[in-house]
Amino acid sequence: QAQLVESGGGLVQAGGSLRLSCVASGSRFSTHYMAWYRQSPGNQREFVASMSPDGSSVRYADSVKGRFTISRDNARNAVYLQMNSLKPEDTNIYYCRDLDLLVWGQGTQVTVSS
Repeated sequence: QAQLVESGGGLVQAGGSLRLSCVASGSRFSTHYMAWYRQSPGNQREFVASMSPDGSSVRYADSVKGRFTISRDNARNAVYLQMNSLKPEDTNIYYCRDLDLLVWGQGTQVTVSS
């Protein structure tokens, strides 16, 4: 059974950076599209970024373009989200998702203080 485990969240001041990690197990990770989503209380889960299996195709939400970078290491079954120039409105729970298996991770909290 496929599982995704996120880590790297925390509390950071506005303008700071964080790097989220998501490690997959039980799946053919290297052949799957992977993505990051985020959700705050009372709001729908929203798309942040995605990457194709070979890393050649990436997409970003307009709200994070130029600040966030998605990457992956297929040898480690891992996908990452480098978040720079963080803003208070980036405060959310961030989720990793396998877009082929439609599996979610448990989420990791990111809090940006002003």
